[in-house]
Amino acid sequence: MLAPTMLARPMLAIPMLARRGRRGGVRAAVLLAAVPLSLLTGLGVLPAAADSETTEGTVVVSGGALRITAPGDAGVLGTRSFDKSSGTVSGSLGSVKVSDTRGAAPGSGWVASVVASSLEGPGKSVIPAGTVSYSVGKITKVGRATYRAHNPDDISELTKVVTATGITGNNTARWNPTIAVRVPGGTRAGTYTITVTHSVI
Repeated sequence: MLAPTMLARPMLAIPMLARRGRRGGVRAAVLLAAVPLSLLTGLGVLPAAADSETTEGTVVVSGGALRITAPGDAGVLGTRSFDKSSGTVSGSLGSVKVSDTRGAAPGSGWVASVVASSLEGPGKSVIPAGTVSYSVGKITKVGRATYRAHNPDDISELTKVVTATGITGNNTARWNPTIAVRVPGGTRAGTYTITVTHSVI
């Protein structure tokens, strides 16, 4: 009697070779052997499945963003008395920070840039934006990247001031720039207002 486990598996009966007896007769005409169908399939005796289906899926690794922050009001950058000769006034703009939480691929980078408006004073008095320079100063950094300071003498057009290259993972950089304004000689006395805009890509 076959064991219960053998009965539960698909079987295939195959003939075995007949063996002759001592007198030339056939001792056994046919022997049947029960072989699991799964074993025959693995040996290539039976054909594989005629149909199949594949299903694809995705896994999302989310990242943050690349952002730059700067003070909303830097206050008085400097004071100069009226003079017929030109002179320079300068002051600290305040802490500027780039935060990169994108989880960017190794070797990525970013560029922080700045642009300044003309300085508007009393009446129609103006100090041109081309007289404004930008000095980055010390860069405090967190994370793996190579940072470079660019200190442009003219920020009347969008100009890079700090670049990061060779980034690995998240990183931050912080600096406290100095703004210098070359005041033309004979500039009318009064308060002049400048707007400095930072951006990062």
